Amino acid sequence: MKSLALAIFVLTVLTMTNAMADDTASIALKEANKPTKAAIKTSKTATETTPKLTRSRLLTAIPGRPPAPSFELPDDEGEMHALSDYQGKVVIINFWATWCPPCRAELPSMNRAWKKLKKQNVQMLALNVGEDEDTVFAFTGEQEIDFQILLDESGEIINRWPVSGLPTTFILDKQGRVVYRAVGGREWDTDEIINIIKAL
Repeated sequence: MKSLALAIFVLTVLTMTNAMADDTASIALKEANKPTKAAIKTSKTATETTPKLTRSRLLTAIPGRPPAPSFELPDDEGEMHALSDYQGKVVIINFWATWCPPCRAELPSMNRAWKKLKKQNVQMLALNVGEDEDTVFAFTGEQEIDFQILLDESGEIINRWPVSGLPTTFILDKQGRVVYRAVGGREWDTDEIINIIKAL
């Protein structure tokens, strides 16, 4: 138990430090920097210690605009969706889980943002991490989410992306390159963020 508590404490410190330094962070797509499924599962405790929503920091620009890791995932009806399906659109990819309080807190603002952006050649994808279809379906029955939800039940896809805690959101340009990242919750329907996305 002591070793588990120590591991959770260390992960909490690292996640909070990462969030504070987000403005200087860069994306790391090398194998050595990929989080394990165990780290994402443990990050539940770390994420719950961070503020629910952060309005002072907006989006972190990613140097070099690296290509986004590809994926193909099912939605809650079993239909498959590939990232390549959205080539030519700005894509917002949000990694989240129902157990994550900051994830739940930011979803209403993401839904409001989607209503403002869906006619602007923008696609919003919510990639649920590590939960089954029934869990997600029960949650969406109580929470209004009009944009596309995909299921990364095995955690395979999140391990290809530089995610250290939930929620983490990436914004891709029309060429499929990672342009911005947001670690932690945001008020996605603010004019500041909407205008940044529209500028892409």
